[in-house]
Amino acid sequence: MSMDFNMYVNDIVRQAREDMEQSGYEQLQTPEEVDAALTRKGTTLVMINSVCGCAGGVARPAAAHAIHYDKRPDHLVTVFAGQDRDATAKARSYFTDYPPSSPSFALLKDGKICTMVERHEIEGHAPMSVVNKLQQYFDEYCEEV
Repeated sequence: MSMDFNMYVNDIVRQAREDMEQSGYEQLQTPEEVDAALTRKGTTLVMINSVCGCAGGVARPAAAHAIHYDKRPDHLVTVFAGQDRDATAKARSYFTDYPPSSPSFALLKDGKICTMVERHEIEGHAPMSVVNKLQQYFDEYCEEV
């Protein structure tokens, strides 16, 4: 019996995408979609998704729970590293002074990077510590809902 690895990975990717969409994040799959989304007025949280364990066990749950807060970004979007390569590269072009990192979160205001939560701040941490870090940034950069 052999297992089709691509089918296995595609199932993981599909579920990871659905998790983010169900949490209210808009999927960006092309560079054009990224430009349109990241240049909008207001604050935008970008979740750089991936298939690794820290994405599924920490980053995606944190993304879902952090937005239930008095202050939150105006826009919630996600790109999928390793899947939508051009869209991810375009998004990362907005994250000046930060190396590529996935999973991670970028908070932008009017198209300019404010701050990031990088992989080293996610991997090995509890989801609530990432939620708390995101909400601290929401307090600093976002308006009350």
